Amino acid sequence: MKSVEKNEFLELSELDVMEESIWKFDSSILRRLLQDKTTKKNILWATRDYESLGPEYGETCEILPELITGESTLLIQPRSAKAKEEQIARTRDKAEVFTPSWVCNCQNNLVDIEWFGRPYVFNSETDEGWITKEEPIDFSDTGKDWKQYVDAQRLEITCGEAPYLVSRYDTVTGEPIPVHDRIGLLDRKMRVVSENANTEEEWVEWSIRALQSVYGFEYQGDNVLLARENLFLSYIDYYKDRHRKNPDTDLLRMVANIIAWNIWQMDGMKYVVPNSCHEATVEQFDLLGNSIATEPCPGCKYDKPFSHNGIYCMIQDWRSKMSVRFADMMKGWE
Repeated sequence: MKSVEKNEFLELSELDVMEESIWKFDSSILRRLLQDKTTKKNILWATRDYESLGPEYGETCEILPELITGESTLLIQPRSAKAKEEQIARTRDKAEVFTPSWVCNCQNNLVDIEWFGRPYVFNSETDEGWITKEEPIDFSDTGKDWKQYVDAQRLEITCGEAPYLVSRYDTVTGEPIPVHDRIGLLDRKMRVVSENANTEEEWVEWSIRALQSVYGFEYQGDNVLLARENLFLSYIDYYKDRHRKNPDTDLLRMVANIIAWNIWQMDGMKYVVPNSCHEATVEQFDLLGNSIATEPCPGCKYDKPFSHNGIYCMIQDWRSKMSVRFADMMKGWE
């Protein structure tokens, strides 16, 4: 495989991002995109789809750069690029069903109706599609400003490839979507930043804040990586669209680090790292003396999400500059 120049990587627009290209552009970026910020290790495969390739591809193993680069660079592919048999199997085994972009748009529009107090702010809906509004987004009748919109926090649960956050392509058909017609929650924030930031410095500041305001979690490791790559490539698309040049490597490393925090791997029923719950060894006393026994995870045994002995996932609150347990944010919603 030929060496990839930096400009060449930044020009990539294919549906599937080759991890080899990211690795050769800057290996530290791919390492960041594979990080699990909770465990300080890498995200896990958390699927048995790849275990036939060897023991290092087992569901409890980490996704390492050498396993998805070189000859294996095409191993992880978006759902729409997978064989139909594999799509059906993942739907059956993991309830993996991706939403068409026109449905994502309709539901994201509902979020904006609540925020703006009026419908069709970014586009008007058509039969299985939409027409993008060309005029700049108007905040005059909201009592709020564009910076408040950019800072408003959004979360996509069980995010898959993150189609509600960014819409580089339709996750069902695989068709690419032009930058100006994208409908994700981050896409909308980036449009607002580009319409209102006066300088490149201001654009970078508020594009970073936009990125920090969107979150998503997913169980399967390949989807976590795909979602992270989609946010990463989308950021590059918006930077180039506004500034007509490539972002520098230091900025991209910062972007990758934010994405690694905000798109995290989690068992959404337990709020813990997948497969981290375990049997605990307990010491028992009886008339014959001491004995050792094991007990299952209490959270798993009694279906109590705040009683697991697994590793509870951490996320970053960028405004307070503190990391917090996601589970603690969910208390009161039992």
